[in-house]
Amino acid sequence: MSTFEWIIALLLGAALLAELARRVGAPYPTFLALGGVLLAFVPSSPRWTLDPHLALTLFVAPVLGRAAYDTSLRDLRANWRPIAGLVLAAVGTTVLAVAVAVRWLVPDMPWAIAIALGAIVAPPDAAAATAVMRQLKLPHRLLKIIEGESLLNDASALLVYRLAIMTVLAGHLGFASFAPVFLLTVFGSLAVGVGLARVARPLAIGVRDVPTALIMQFVFTFGVWIAAEAVGLSGILTLVAYGMTLARRSGKLMPAHMRVPIFAVWETAVFVLNAFAFVLIGMQLRPIWERLTIDGGRDTAFVTALVVLLVTIAARFVWVMGHNTLMRWRMARRGPADGTGPARPRIANGILLSWSGMRGIVTLAAAFAIPEMLPDGSPFPYRDLILLCAFAVVLGTLVLQGLTLKPLIRRLDLSDDDPVASEIRLGRTHAYAALLEAIKDDDTHEGKLLRKQYGAVIDLNASAPRDAPLHEVPGGPLRRRAIAVARERAFEMRRDDIIGDDAYWVLIQELDWAELSAGGGRSP
Repeated sequence: MSTFEWIIALLLGAALLAELARRVGAPYPTFLALGGVLLAFVPSSPRWTLDPHLALTLFVAPVLGRAAYDTSLRDLRANWRPIAGLVLAAVGTTVLAVAVAVRWLVPDMPWAIAIALGAIVAPPDAAAATAVMRQLKLPHRLLKIIEGESLLNDASALLVYRLAIMTVLAGHLGFASFAPVFLLTVFGSLAVGVGLARVARPLAIGVRDVPTALIMQFVFTFGVWIAAEAVGLSGILTLVAYGMTLARRSGKLMPAHMRVPIFAVWETAVFVLNAFAFVLIGMQLRPIWERLTIDGGRDTAFVTALVVLLVTIAARFVWVMGHNTLMRWRMARRGPADGTGPARPRIANGILLSWSGMRGIVTLAAAFAIPEMLPDGSPFPYRDLILLCAFAVVLGTLVLQGLTLKPLIRRLDLSDDDPVASEIRLGRTHAYAALLEAIKDDDTHEGKLLRKQYGAVIDLNASAPRDAPLHEVPGGPLRRRAIAVARERAFEMRRDDIIGDDAYWVLIQELDWAELSAGGGRSP
C-alpha cells in the first residue's frame, strides 16, 4: 500500500475505534493506543519517521490551544489550591519517584535522563478521563480540577523535561544557570502569550470567511508556539496564556455561522492528531523491540517499562490520597476558618482523582521529541528505553484506568449538584430578557411573534424543574417533528425537479439552523 492509502486506512480505523469506544462507554484514546500496538507488529505496516523537533509542535500545540481557549478562568481561580497541588506537587512527586526507580533498575543511566523520563510520564491527559466523566455527570468541581490540572501540568512537567534535556545536551546545568532560565521561561512566556493575544485579536475579529478564519487560527496557534520556542521560552505556557486571553476578549465577536463549523473543525483536528500520535509512536515499537532483542536488553527494558507504569500510577495515588487525608484530619481538628471555607474533602473524590491520571498525547509527543543524536554525533543515551516506557505508561494507564473508570465512578456513587445547569437557566433568563427589552416597542407582526416565542423561553427556564432537560426549548420536540417533514418535502421537490439543487441546499440550511435552534443534535 502507498502512503496515501495507509493514511486513509488509518483514519478509517481510528474512526471505527472511536465509535466502538463510544458504544462501550470507554475513552477513545484507549482504543487508539491498542490499535497502535497492533499496528506496530503488522508485518506489512509502514515505518514512517517524524522529525523529533516537530513532534511537540505538531501534536501538542493544537490540542493545548483548543484546551486553553475552552478553559474557564473563573474555575481556575476557584480551584487554584487543589490544581496547584496537582500541577506542582503531584507532578514533582511522579518525576522524582520515576527517576529514582529507573536509576535503581538502570544504575548507569544519568540522573538528567532519568528525570527527563519522569517528566515525560508525569502529566495526565484530561481528554480520556473527561470523556468518561461527562457521560456520568460527575461533580462539577471535580471535573474542573481535572481539566485545570491537565492544562497546567503539561507546562510544569515539560519545563522540567526541557531543563533535563538541556542538561544532557550541554553536559552540565548548574543552579546559577537553572534559576534565570526558569524565571525567564515562566514569566516571560506568560507575558509574551498575553501580548501576542492582544496583537492577534484585531487581525482575527475582522475575518468573516470560515476557511480563512480557520487557516488564521491554525497559523496563529502554531506560530505562537514556534515563536516562543525560537526565543527560548516555553511554548506551552505561552500558548496557554495566548489562548485564554484570546477567548476572554474575542468570543462575543464571532458570529454563529462561523463558530459552529470552526469548533467542529478544531474538534476533528484534535481527534486526527491523537490518532496519528498513537500510530506514529506505535510504529516505533517494532524497531525498538528488534534493537533491544539484538542488544540482549529486552528483559531489562520490559521490566523497567512495567515498573515505570506502576510507579507512575502509585505516585499520583500516594500524593492525592495523602493530601486528601491530611486535609480531612486538619478540618476534623480545627474545621474551616469560616463558613465560606473549602468543604471537607471526600475519600471518594480522592480515589477518583487518583485513578484519573491517564496519560496521552503529551507523553507520547515529549518522548518522541527527544533528539536522536547528541551534539557530538553520538546517539542519545537510552532513547529507545524512554520511548518504550512512555508508550507502556500511556497504554497501561489508558487500558487499566480507562476501562475501569466508569465502573469505579458508579461504585463510588458520586452525585452532582449540577451548578452548570442552574447557571445555564439563569443565563438564558437574563439574556432573553435583554432580547425582549430590545424589541419591546416593535408592534409589527414579527415583533409580536418574537416576544411571544422568547417570553416562553424565559418562562420555561424560570419555572423548569431541576431535572428538566437543558437542551429543550418551548415546543422543541414538536418543532423537530415538523422540520423533519419539511425536510422530506424539500427532498421530494428536488427529486421531482420542482426546485433545483441551489434552492434545495438553501432550504436545507435554513431547516438545519431551525433544528439546531429547536434543540436538535444536542445531548440531554
